[in-house]
Amino acid sequence: MLYAIIGTDREDSLQARLQARPAHLQRLQTLRDQGRLILAGPLPAIDSPDPGAAGFAGSLVVAEFDSLETAKAWADADPYTLSGVFAQVQVMPFKKVLP
Repeated sequence: MLYAIIGTDREDSLQARLQARPAHLQRLQTLRDQGRLILAGPLPAIDSPDPGAAGFAGSLVVAEFDSLETAKAWADADPYTLSGVFAQVQVMPFKKVLP
């Protein structure tokens, strides 16, 4: 089943995000290589594709996992979670309708 993982950044998370980004992307690439990643990306803190110093409000990952518990465990082990980039992480089932 698909799950949406929504991480909300803490205040002033940009430097911690940049440091953890390579390890975070590696985990996403593993999901992609396994054919389980639907989409992933950051949520800019301002209305711009390049928010610069404003940074990011969070991230969204939609991927396939065996269960809600497995998806939560994956999110809990993410470098953004472990390094404190995320102040909060929500994991919920996702039903793709379009496209």
